[in-house]
Amino acid sequence: MRILSYGTRALLAEVSGLDQVARLHAALRRHPLPGVLELVPAARTLLIRYDRVLTDRTRLVAALGALDLRAVPPVEAETVVIPVRYQGEDLPEVARLSGLTVPQVIARHTAATYQVAFCGFAPGFAYLTGVDPALRVPRRTVPRTRVPAGAVALADEFTGVYPRESPGGWQLLGSTELTLWNPAADPPSLLTPGTAVRFRDVTADGAEP
Repeated sequence: MRILSYGTRALLAEVSGLDQVARLHAALRRHPLPGVLELVPAARTLLIRYDRVLTDRTRLVAALGALDLRAVPPVEAETVVIPVRYQGEDLPEVARLSGLTVPQVIARHTAATYQVAFCGFAPGFAYLTGVDPALRVPRRTVPRTRVPAGAVALADEFTGVYPRESPGGWQLLGSTELTLWNPAADPPSLLTPGTAVRFRDVTADGAEP
């Protein structure tokens, strides 16, 4: 672990990858360090914001260095189920790239349990890990200038849902009407780091997402 100062009120812990970020995040959630105000995970880093009245850089660095991440189990989290209509524009392309049929793509996407690794790109956009290796397809060669809110998509090792209309380059599998970002809620994002996620196919039964 490499620990860098991030301004005067935060540290940035650099680790080897998503698994180490998840373990570090889980360890600090399970046993909070005095004075730590906020944890912000990313793909290979964890931002640790702290109160300088209650702690300091030296104490935090020492505490982080003493952690044995190999012994940290994941935090058990509530599972959020997202109903999806699998009618995305890129379903045929994902099937072609993966060597699967469209029904097989849907079956594999709904079979997995995902975990929110980190959030970014846009408010409420969660990067979900746990994608079936067969579905790890590249981003679109040409990104779209407009992806509708609720679009369910894939790119490389991640899947996710666009919480609002925005540009985007991920492969579109379907859509949901579930609200993922509500500024009036606490927390405003339905999907937060560590949350478990499953997708449910409602294409054929006519159910409302």
